[in-house]
Amino acid sequence: MTATISPSILKAVPYLTGFPDQRFTVDYDMEADVLYISFKRPQKATNTITTEDGLLLRYRENQLVGVTVLDASTR
Repeated sequence: MTATISPSILKAVPYLTGFPDQRFTVDYDMEADVLYISFKRPQKATNTITTEDGLLLRYRENQLVGVTVLDASTR
């Protein structure tokens, strides 16, 4: 069996290694076209900030615990 890694995944590596935490999970909901990046499990966010470009920054107190990317496939 030969594994193939998409070039787009390799392009993402420098961005992924720059995340605020060393451990994180990524989930993609294809039907809703939403990408969820969680830095803490469970997130238990207490505040959400929506950016102008369609990102939801999820905070617990002052700590970023997750990012939600809307319309992920078009970015």
